[in-house]
Amino acid sequence: MAQVLIVEDQKMPRENMVGYVNSSNNYKLAGTLSNAAMAELFCAGHQVDLILMDVCTERDENGLDATAIIKKRFPNTKVIIVTSMVECSFLDRAHEAGADSFWYKDDSEDELLTVMNRTMAGQSVFPERTPEVELGLTTSYELTGGEIKVLRLLMESLSYEEIAQELGCSERNVRFHLNNVLEKTGYKNKMQLLLAISDKRLIIPKPVKELRD
Repeated sequence: MAQVLIVEDQKMPRENMVGYVNSSNNYKLAGTLSNAAMAELFCAGHQVDLILMDVCTERDENGLDATAIIKKRFPNTKVIIVTSMVECSFLDRAHEAGADSFWYKDDSEDELLTVMNRTMAGQSVFPERTPEVELGLTTSYELTGGEIKVLRLLMESLSYEEIAQELGCSERNVRFHLNNVLEKTGYKNKMQLLLAISDKRLIIPKPVKELRD
């Protein structure tokens, strides 16, 4: 039986994944972790054939970074990224990290066990794109790349001046992007917009240690 490590810091999703593993005759639970940074050490001391790896784990440790390290050191260990976050950068970064597959907890058509079986059979199972999220009067697919970049930095509580410096543009350009998003979504002000984005988990702030462009 394939030995499965679950890396998930939230109790309910972790228990659900344990249930998936225990319900199958093909898999056996090797262990659970709440901190992605501990996964490499666990793999060094235990047989692990497959990892179900959350992206955002305890102490802001990033499952994508952990995946890149594990795939370099243990290339035969399969890794499936599992997340409920519809952050638009995660799919590309999962590919870059060497993840074998990717599964959205809330939005995937395939059951997790199906993705696990296909992954262990040598397939790479990735959704074609990030799930579409309704945002006021529009959807996430209607936002431009520039608008997404401005919103991400606003979610980090940067000022217009700081965003302009980060993106190499003018404050006027920053405000232009924000006003376009407000017009598309129908929200009355920046605060309403950012609260909606946070609630829908569309864009998450980037801890300095976590993300890169």
